Amino acid sequence: MNPNELIEAAFQALEHAHAPYSEYRVGAALLCADGTVFKGCNVENASYGLTNCAERTAIFSAIAAGQREFAAMAIAASGDSTPYPCGACRQVMVEFFQQDFPVYVARSDGHDTITLGKLLPNSFKFGDTDA
Repeated sequence: MNPNELIEAAFQALEHAHAPYSEYRVGAALLCADGTVFKGCNVENASYGLTNCAERTAIFSAIAAGQREFAAMAIAASGDSTPYPCGACRQVMVEFFQQDFPVYVARSDGHDTITLGKLLPNSFKFGDTDA
């Protein structure tokens, strides 16, 4: 699957977002090594701490389905701001993806490509002994 197809899947996912409070809809599409794609959208809650981001929704769905090898992720948002993942999503991504893992962040006028290592340099992983 090429990046544009993955980005389109992320835009399709944002159509299902539940964002009545922020009105900022986000979709994510996670490409697994076997070609399977898992989509996720943000699901807001009146108790903001219970909100789940699109990225984690896609990752957790893939993990729940037994996937453990991943190739790329696309994140798309409504509007003009670039949907970089929040800190919680970046930390979850570190748990399952390598530092050179490609992340496509898309908005209505185009997209950027970044690696997980650039999104979260010097990340924490259990068992790291570099401290």
